[in-house]
Amino acid sequence: MKLNRPCLCAFVILFTLVPFLRGEEKAKKKAATIRVVVWDEQQPKQKTAYKNFLGNAIADYLRKTPGIAVRSMRLDDAEQGLSKEVLDYCQVLVWWGHVRQAEIKPAKAKEIVERIKRGQLSLIALHSAHWSSPFIEAMNERTRMNARRKFGSTKGEKISFEFIPPKRRFDAPRRNSLITPVAFARKFPGNKTIIRVLLPNCCFPGYRPDGKPSFVTTLKPDHPIAKGIPKKFKVPQTEMYDEPFHVPTPDVVVFEERWPTGEWFRSGSIWNLGRGKVFYFRPGHETYPVYQEKTPLKIVENAIRWLGR
Repeated sequence: MKLNRPCLCAFVILFTLVPFLRGEEKAKKKAATIRVVVWDEQQPKQKTAYKNFLGNAIADYLRKTPGIAVRSMRLDDAEQGLSKEVLDYCQVLVWWGHVRQAEIKPAKAKEIVERIKRGQLSLIALHSAHWSSPFIEAMNERTRMNARRKFGSTKGEKISFEFIPPKRRFDAPRRNSLITPVAFARKFPGNKTIIRVLLPNCCFPGYRPDGKPSFVTTLKPDHPIAKGIPKKFKVPQTEMYDEPFHVPTPDVVVFEERWPTGEWFRSGSIWNLGRGKVFYFRPGHETYPVYQEKTPLKIVENAIRWLGR
């Protein structure tokens, strides 16, 4: 068979383009994959509910979902599982911490928050990760940004800020404690003003690890994190946390949680932080199989897809 010149040219062009198009398709597919790091301190008590630790249970679920690539890291890994190579890989960081929160180096928490602000990664903090170093630093930074935005634009005044951390980092506030963060302005002669800002405690006055059920209401059913989630659902076994949660006011509250004994909590909250975001999801406990249940896992998946888009 003899090809004429136009056909031969078309064949050559097609033969040349096919590998290029395949490579472009692979590149698009790779770009569409969300890179997730699930970080877990791997507390031994987790074995009560999770044979291979809680973080690995979440990672195993995510590996079965399309468009998500997962790495599972732990506190006892090299560089606490948070090396530059790991963080460069990460688009969404899912964090579980409990009894070893203080072991994370403050410099590492600041590095993670700077990456959030630049839009390089977003953070999902689960349950007791409210006292994790990255979440605390994220809430502190949001508090600093709020204060400077509110007080820093007064013309003609010399304004300075004092940002004051809680006296004891891991002490839960009392019922009658001043709700933090909170700011106090004091004026001095010469148009000088000092703004004293009490940084957030990042905790709450009430908690009860009795494993009784909670009942969650989806407040924002149209939010991507709530996609496919029932308007109301039950968490069969969980620890109770009770408001007020000492954090900056969230930009969005997606879920609210209640208990028959009257307690309630803003259980799915989002904060914008520079070009990135932080999502806190409350249900859980290291000895209750919350993250073997369909709905909490789906919420984590939805949050990853939205944050890593």
